[in-house]
Amino acid sequence: MRVAMYYNNRDIRIQELPKPKIGPGELLIRVEASGICGSDVMEWYRLGKTPLVLGHEIAGTIEEVGEGIKIYKEGERVACAHHVPCGKCHYCLAGHETACDTLRKTNFDPGGFCEYLRLPKINVDYGVYPLPDSLSFEEATFIEPLACVIRGQRLAGIKPGLGILVVGSGIAGLLHIHLARIMGAGRIIATDISDYRLKQAKRFGADISINAKEYSADMLRSLNGGRLADLVIVSTGSLSAIEQALESVERGGRVLFFAPTDKDRKISVPFNELFWRTEITLTSSYAGSPSDYKEALDLITSGKLDISSMITHRLSLSEIGLGFKLVAEAQESIKVIIYPQK
Repeated sequence: MRVAMYYNNRDIRIQELPKPKIGPGELLIRVEASGICGSDVMEWYRLGKTPLVLGHEIAGTIEEVGEGIKIYKEGERVACAHHVPCGKCHYCLAGHETACDTLRKTNFDPGGFCEYLRLPKINVDYGVYPLPDSLSFEEATFIEPLACVIRGQRLAGIKPGLGILVVGSGIAGLLHIHLARIMGAGRIIATDISDYRLKQAKRFGADISINAKEYSADMLRSLNGGRLADLVIVSTGSLSAIEQALESVERGGRVLFFAPTDKDRKISVPFNELFWRTEITLTSSYAGSPSDYKEALDLITSGKLDISSMITHRLSLSEIGLGFKLVAEAQESIKVIIYPQK
């Protein structure tokens, strides 16, 4: 079978590997669509593990069913989770499934940018989501990123009426904006350094979009009735964005750090100004749990989210190099979908 073997962002090679063989309790998935995530182009995180097959936002068809499986059948359309928790450890029982050691060890074999992948038994047990006929494969690739966004907003305590600042309007920021809008958020203000992305932010629900190079906390106050943001969602890892976020949260508010920054980066925090007498909370989130996946699937199926309009490029497996270039350069693209069977 064909796979896209990743060496670095400028070197992704179409190579041949044997089709995976499955064992008892496992599934062989024919990958029909696979989204490129911003983390896929995060070289500092990937280069020490190369060469490897990336891709985790997938949807496809069950090609083979392993011995002992009764609830799934060949030909069934599904989305699958690459990371799944054990459901039994301290972290899972405390509601922090994505901090589970098992979740951090599980994965596809070999990855989502290939024609077929093996789904290990634990992923079959905790991470398979049958798709309704009304949902396309490309729409189903949004289940994983949306699950991450749902989890982040829940941990950040989002509720109707909150004033929100989204720092960074790439695909993660746009999903945050779009979800917050349909969930009844108050005023949503978005920032980015790209005029293209600022236009998209307004398209998907932001009331106001501001170029980050021109943004200031005073500007936010003037646009928000004299107040800063109740919730700041940081969807980019740049140091200037993080600093802006810390300056932009209202007393009693929260900052959700949704994106990693550079490797080994340390951030200085004005402790008294930020925490003393302000009751500000800094929080983070990572990945999505099985319940987040189910909620994402239900929400996408409902049609309340206009996710299809976020897809700007649809490419064959042989064109994946272009896809990585588009995502890494972060210019006039939002979501890039790879079709491994083409």
